[in-house]
Amino acid sequence: MKPIYLIACICFLFACQEQQITDIQDYNTYLESQDVAVKNEAFRDLKFWNPRIKQDSIQIIPLGKSAQAYTTLFQITGNINSLKKAESTIRKVADKAYIGKENYLRSLAHNLISQHRFKEAAQALQEAEDFLPNKRETHLMQYDVAMELGDYVAAELYLQRVVDFSDFNYLIRLAKWKDYKGDLDATIHYMEQAMAIVDRSSNKPLQIWSYTNLADYYGHAGRIKDSYTYYLKSLKMDPNNAYAKKGIAWITYSHEKNPEEALRILAAIQKQHQSPDYFLLKAEIAEYQNKPNLKEEYLDSYFEAIQNPAYGDMYNTYTAETLLSEGKAYDTAIQIAQKEIENRPTPQSYDLLAYTYQQKGEYKKALAIAEAHVANKTHEPVAQYHLAEIYKANGLHDRVAPIKKELLEASYELGPITTRAIKNL
Repeated sequence: MKPIYLIACICFLFACQEQQITDIQDYNTYLESQDVAVKNEAFRDLKFWNPRIKQDSIQIIPLGKSAQAYTTLFQITGNINSLKKAESTIRKVADKAYIGKENYLRSLAHNLISQHRFKEAAQALQEAEDFLPNKRETHLMQYDVAMELGDYVAAELYLQRVVDFSDFNYLIRLAKWKDYKGDLDATIHYMEQAMAIVDRSSNKPLQIWSYTNLADYYGHAGRIKDSYTYYLKSLKMDPNNAYAKKGIAWITYSHEKNPEEALRILAAIQKQHQSPDYFLLKAEIAEYQNKPNLKEEYLDSYFEAIQNPAYGDMYNTYTAETLLSEGKAYDTAIQIAQKEIENRPTPQSYDLLAYTYQQKGEYKKALAIAEAHVANKTHEPVAQYHLAEIYKANGLHDRVAPIKKELLEASYELGPITTRAIKNL
């Protein structure tokens, strides 16, 4: 028995070594950092330019500077009111501009995309397309919006109009297209090519963006160590990158099963960056810890946060899914799902509606929607999980097994709570 015991101990030690990827010493200093300098500069810009808007009859320059400062504040703090102020200011610039009007229209579209107002973004880009200069930039953004709206035929046509394998902006969109098609290896390949281009150009904002997006894709592929490395690379360039910190929090929770550390990281993020979805992640972690009272506290904080009308429809999907997970307010969830379909008729939006009917017990209606608008139309794991639940509820067990197998391979991406449900399929 002694050799067997020894082998078991060695295997256990190797398993623990493989499990532990993060090191607090790698990122702890970033949790304490505050981007005071950039924030203060943005406030100084607003203080300088806003009074000049009334004095300048044309107002283009001060309006543009003001909009840029509000956008920066939103990126740093996540304050939705800053994003709304940026929108109103950009609209004024776009209305007044004669030279470079298409640039301001694209800026407006960027802002609207951040607010999940994709149809309005499409209208702004359609207007921008009427101007000859920089049509390529407009087509690139039109591809982005078409993907968000689930108009994949139009998206592919826009992508075909901007083909250039030496261009960062084309490669990141090609990567997104491959991800939509379910080809993760190709997705990572093109993202790595895009990253190499910006690394050579030393474009810091695009480098940071590339690192965090590549970190996400590595995580989807189960390359957790690589994912962690690239989140750290982005934090080295931008110590206040909330997205990268959240990515590390997810690794500590989903991969390392260390909920306490994940919550500590999230608490640090929330001191400098506002976003209601942090409360939802904290609620999920509390559920994993079997702390129902703490979970309820986080959910209450989420629902309180989204009462701000400035959020509009940005958190519709989160809200509906939360209502469903708590087993209540099915009719409200159905209304939200229908609103999402109206805003962006993607397979994910239809999945939300189908899953809502499934949870409500209307299994046939759920199946009809899923087969018409979800099955074979998306590779997104959450939608696949919902599809398996719908098949199971309708007694189609032969369709569940292959989906279950694939989903278990995506357990890191889905998290422990969903993985637990998948095992029960």
